[in-house]
Amino acid sequence: MSQRRLITGMPLDAGAASSFDFAAAVQAPFRMQPGLRRLADGARQLHPNRPGSQHLREKLQALSAASPSALQCREGFDPMPGLQALASQAAVEHPDAFQWDGRTARALWLGWGLRDDELLPLAEPLPEVARCLAALPPHWRLAALLSLAFAEDFAQIDARSARIPWLAVALPSHWAPEQKVGLHFAQVHAPVADSAVLLAAADGLARLVGGPSRWERFVWTITPRPTLNAHPALPPATWQPADAAGVAAQAWWRTERQTFIPVPAAGLP
Repeated sequence: MSQRRLITGMPLDAGAASSFDFAAAVQAPFRMQPGLRRLADGARQLHPNRPGSQHLREKLQALSAASPSALQCREGFDPMPGLQALASQAAVEHPDAFQWDGRTARALWLGWGLRDDELLPLAEPLPEVARCLAALPPHWRLAALLSLAFAEDFAQIDARSARIPWLAVALPSHWAPEQKVGLHFAQVHAPVADSAVLLAAADGLARLVGGPSRWERFVWTITPRPTLNAHPALPPATWQPADAAGVAAQAWWRTERQTFIPVPAAGLP
């Protein structure tokens, strides 16, 4: 049984293609619930970024910051088993967009790869991707390449301790990755409204998703922010209209699909 899981999460707008089950996920009154369901065999967990897509544009902006808060790792933690599992999953699901041989990663749609953390130009390389990767510490480049190549953000969870020691989250939903790294799953979700059910089940959920099965869950919110990146350090987006019609006109529907990828033989400390 795997002792570590990689969590992928992708923010979507209402028009994006996803398997979001509105009737099952959106209930009144609102209740925060684990909402886990097994993934069907062969179901894809990743979605490649096309050049020019909103996910890619906003991720490039977040990862190109002087000190990107998106990339966080607890001291002493080795993220490589999780990154290798993620790269392998990406290559199996989307061989036309991403290739991985255990040493060299190729993000074909972005035109760049990495061999031992060194940049490798491919066909039609996007210069903004090269600038972003070259500015990062070499040990973060594979994580950043995967983040740019796919719409999903990523986190690793220790299924034994239910802590989250590593994050590559460029598009957070009103929370700061630098404040969450190393915390227990329950601590991460403590500020969420009406989260008692989720918090009570935190340890059991960590053990469940640490097993051999693959799972997915969906979360949603209504926001006045049209961007995918809702880091709290960004200028706040507030509701301006004074009536219901004005609020509805300003509202954006944000859903996130989260899936779990096993990391066999992680060798956790």
